[in-house]
Amino acid sequence: MLPVLAGFIAMAIGDRPALAVGFVGGMMAANGTSGFLGALVAGFAAGYIVLLLVKLCSKLPDALEKIAPVLIYPVVGILVMGLLMKFAVEPVMGYINTAMNNGLKSMGSGSRIVLGLVLGGMMAIDMGGPFNKAAYVFGTASIASGNYDMMASVMIGGMVPPCAIALATIIFKNKFSKQERQSGPTNLIMGLAFITEGAIPYAAADPFRVIPACVVGSGVAGALSMAFKCTLMAPHGGIFVVPVMGNKFMYLLALVIGTAVSTVLLGILKKKQTN
Repeated sequence: MLPVLAGFIAMAIGDRPALAVGFVGGMMAANGTSGFLGALVAGFAAGYIVLLLVKLCSKLPDALEKIAPVLIYPVVGILVMGLLMKFAVEPVMGYINTAMNNGLKSMGSGSRIVLGLVLGGMMAIDMGGPFNKAAYVFGTASIASGNYDMMASVMIGGMVPPCAIALATIIFKNKFSKQERQSGPTNLIMGLAFITEGAIPYAAADPFRVIPACVVGSGVAGALSMAFKCTLMAPHGGIFVVPVMGNKFMYLLALVIGTAVSTVLLGILKKKQTN
């Protein structure tokens, strides 16, 4: 997953010549200690490295400029990417990633409920961004080690924001624009399928009210999931993977409670809309 992530982030910035450079950075992150965070940085770095090379090579003679995409960009780009990963990204991001994972693991042995609260809340902080993915990768890694309760908290934390927004657009109609109300019900389907990104437009439009409301509800749901000793053996799927859930009825109850908390907070925090 990590090489592909880094490769296509790089490609989005520097076009096709950046793809291989991003792959190399992502592979080094996957084989090192920086993990997802390192791959994320590698993807952006690779894209801008190639853009810099394109700018530098634009001053070369025409004969050399034509071979740059197949020779100079990948060879020089991979060389720079390798050095950057080894001496800058891996040491820094590896330390951060290791500290984050060790912190979560130590919390897991001390307080499962607090761990669920943190993991659930992280899923709603940026709804698909670094915090969200760090919690998700931690959850999927825990499945491999046989700890299925952490993934349950992670998934329920990602399901709450879109579900809550869908309900809030129905219950508190005067707090949302016409366009938001029209697209609101779609978020219920996305939330139940564990697609947190459906909540992003609402969070982007009003981040200081929507994000805190979602983080609180997701944290509550994650903590309840851990308190109810719910487990999940699938890394994705939402309610569509109910057969592999442990203590499924309490898990659905935790989802309902977390969604209700976020919905009420959205109704309280958001201001009335004029349209």
